[in-house]
Amino acid sequence: MRRHTIADAGCPLTVGNGEFAFTADATGLQTFAPLGTQAQWGWHTMPNPKGHVLEDALTDYDGVGYPDLYPATEAGGWLHVNPHRLHLGRIGLDVDEAAPLGRSAQTLDLWTGTLSSSFELDGLPYEVETVCHPERDLLAIRVVGGAGIRIAFPYASDGWHTTADWDKPDRHTTTHALTRTPYGSRCDFTRVLDADRYHVAAEWAGPARLTSPGGHVYLIQGDELELVVEFARHPVGAALPSFFQVRTAAAAHWERFWTSGGAVSFDGSTDPRAPELERRVVLSQYLTAVNCAGSTPPQETGLAVNSWSGKFHLEMHWWHAAHFALWGRPELLERSLPWYRSILPRARATAGRQGFRGARWPKQVGPEGRESPSEIGAFIVWQQPHLIYFAELLRRVRPGALEDYRDLVFETAEFMASFAGGGHLGPPLVPAQESYYESRRLVRDPTFELAYWWWGLETAQRWRGLLGLDPDPEWARVLHGLARPLVRDGVYAAIGVEPYTIRTDHPSMVGALGFVPPTPLIDAETMRATLHDVLADWDLESTWGWDYPMLAMCAARLGEPDTAVDALLMDAPKNTYLASGHNHQWPGLLPLYLPGNGGLLAAVAHMAAEECFPEGWLVQAEGVVAMP
Repeated sequence: MRRHTIADAGCPLTVGNGEFAFTADATGLQTFAPLGTQAQWGWHTMPNPKGHVLEDALTDYDGVGYPDLYPATEAGGWLHVNPHRLHLGRIGLDVDEAAPLGRSAQTLDLWTGTLSSSFELDGLPYEVETVCHPERDLLAIRVVGGAGIRIAFPYASDGWHTTADWDKPDRHTTTHALTRTPYGSRCDFTRVLDADRYHVAAEWAGPARLTSPGGHVYLIQGDELELVVEFARHPVGAALPSFFQVRTAAAAHWERFWTSGGAVSFDGSTDPRAPELERRVVLSQYLTAVNCAGSTPPQETGLAVNSWSGKFHLEMHWWHAAHFALWGRPELLERSLPWYRSILPRARATAGRQGFRGARWPKQVGPEGRESPSEIGAFIVWQQPHLIYFAELLRRVRPGALEDYRDLVFETAEFMASFAGGGHLGPPLVPAQESYYESRRLVRDPTFELAYWWWGLETAQRWRGLLGLDPDPEWARVLHGLARPLVRDGVYAAIGVEPYTIRTDHPSMVGALGFVPPTPLIDAETMRATLHDVLADWDLESTWGWDYPMLAMCAARLGEPDTAVDALLMDAPKNTYLASGHNHQWPGLLPLYLPGNGGLLAAVAHMAAEECFPEGWLVQAEGVVAMP
């Protein structure tokens, strides 16, 4: 699929490179909707006159402090929403926002990364091309029509799902310096929001002129415009490329992307659902490359809009990025792993404060790695083995990963062994199925986490052998003594204590065989009964987008290809994939959900590599590998 054509105002499209992205409305810009212009470095922190620190938001759990007071205290509230991701600037046509939009069409050329938009405003025709540079936080725009371009800068928002506050012009400043270039003009903007600062350089060819009506709004007026805008932490001293140069670089980048890595085709399949699955697969590869392949773990809505103040959730990092390694693009996964080393001192300090060894990775964080106070997040543990999983994925394709990540793997395993030192997980604990968060002081031994814990520790122990080291005796003791998941009425319970299984939210126990490779803790036939029990009677309204790939992974491990495909394509509200390819969740609050896209890719790669598709499916696969 080379081109993706769309005419749905509810499905904005994004151009980007993993580090920077620009999401556009039907005009190819942000004329009618203040959609996201975001970069991995683009964060803001509200003033903190009272000097709130994490220690101000700790609650005692049997002598150990956990940051779970949000929203009960002022400190917890401030720490929960700061820092937050920032909308760097809205770029749209200089037209009346109430102007009627006439006939319109948009095409995102996946082969070149160019978004082409044609439409009518007040009966006048326009054509807009929008493209992102593959290596710089830089957007190039070409407009043919009668309107100029408006650039507007907002204040930051500390709302959990908003990126900008347009009602506080006095809380930030914008200064600019206009200069002439050999082919036109350039303007360098300096943005100051409290203690945060960033820079924007804009350059355009021809006689167009810059004016400002005030209020952090700038107009570039001209009938036909080619505009290049770069966003940066520091002043942009380098010359800006032309629109043509950006478009050429983007085309070369996306050609390399699509002609390297893995590919799966369902062409020739007799199952009428095959074209839809292929559509989801192709668009999910583009969306995750744009939103999830940066130098830090992504937020659940990537670089398109904010969710949870723009913070990334480390338990979701696997769902965003593990598939890159399965599709022959391990370098895109590896981009974000140095960030874990940057926060290693914080992770060690968290473990030590709670009386454990090693490094405990946080759940909901910004780039500085400080845990966000929450009655749920601070008690979640299933992100801990993820780093071992990532390292193992990389080791399978690059033996040098053993040396590169041994310290992170061993620090993670040391915490895991310490945390499960008595043979049990928790309490306090909130499992992946967060329905039990009110019982966090009592929750123990969730099925999924037990299996994942065993696999993570066993894998770390195997790494020691590969590195010529003796087995760690403490890890071996914990592995041997780890509790077995609870079975009730022939199926796995979600947790090992009452209420055992609540049939809402993630049916995470099926992840204990599927997402997690086979382990001695899980019996395949008991898991088969569990899988079908979930499929027969679970509240689908309460599930999330990655639950369907998780069900498919479980079915694939059990050798049930029909069930796996049915799960991937199940007709359920949270398993909806829009025309843009985005996995839709909640209208308004969570319009897109990239863990669903990444989970789909992981499941399909595994199923294709293992030839786990049912009769009627013709599958051609190249360059994809199965999960461990």
